[in-house]
Amino acid sequence: MTVPRPPASLQGVGIPALFVLLWSTGFIGARLGLPHAGPLTFLALRYAIAAGLLALVALATRAPWPRRPAELGHYAVAGLLVHGVYLGGVFVGISLGVEAGVSALIVGLQPLLTAALAGALLGERVAPRQWAGLGLGLLGVALVLARKLGQGSGDALGALACVAALFGITAGTLYQKRHGAGMDLRTGSVVQFAAAGLATAPLALLFEDTSVEWDGEFVFALLWLVLVLSLGAVSLLYVLIRRGAASRVASLFFLVPPCTALIAWPLFGEALGPVALVGMALTAAGVALASRGATSR
Repeated sequence: MTVPRPPASLQGVGIPALFVLLWSTGFIGARLGLPHAGPLTFLALRYAIAAGLLALVALATRAPWPRRPAELGHYAVAGLLVHGVYLGGVFVGISLGVEAGVSALIVGLQPLLTAALAGALLGERVAPRQWAGLGLGLLGVALVLARKLGQGSGDALGALACVAALFGITAGTLYQKRHGAGMDLRTGSVVQFAAAGLATAPLALLFEDTSVEWDGEFVFALLWLVLVLSLGAVSLLYVLIRRGAASRVASLFFLVPPCTALIAWPLFGEALGPVALVGMALTAAGVALASRGATSR
């Protein structure tokens, strides 16, 4: 599918801002839904519904399906990394006692890891100014989450799950940039969610009792994560990856923890102190600095 090119103002500010806002609600949805279902069960349901809805959209719009086995393979691998490993790691980590803020900080290393690998794998040159911006962004994220860091990081297995999530989203971003740039967002996403679901469902059956409390809070969280995150935010991420350098796109993830903290403030009464506000300012400055440059060799 050829994605229509929006106005320059939307390309420069609107799409990245909307992506950060939507992606930031993922931790909120996880917090609402995880008390009612196991993390893998929750994700398996999410993937199945997302794949089904997108398949209906693809059929209704006569979207082209991948024809070559190599395409199917590339899309499936990217889906396993971006959805299966990343989301699975975050959800499992939180369910094992890792604070959402600590989890966000671990995954917040993604822009630095992506920038370090983008040169060798994608031929992108990361300028010193961008490295400075990435470091400034990481410092800002640490300040935003400083108060939560003392509340515990769960057991070793939970922390390890978050580290796996970090490598999943990093590898998935780079793999999608290299092998999925021309992917139709309708049919390609069906393949990705189906692959993630086929990998997650057996694990849920093996390690969880798969029981679900179908109350209003869980249904809202599930629908929100399917419609807003899986269909909306992920599509925006792939549009950004398609049009920009991987290291520059990755720097946007520094804005997610501060934005999540702002959303959690009125919803859950999590107060923001002066240190957190300073951290938000540093993060914004770091992203602005890191987003300028990233060229190909």
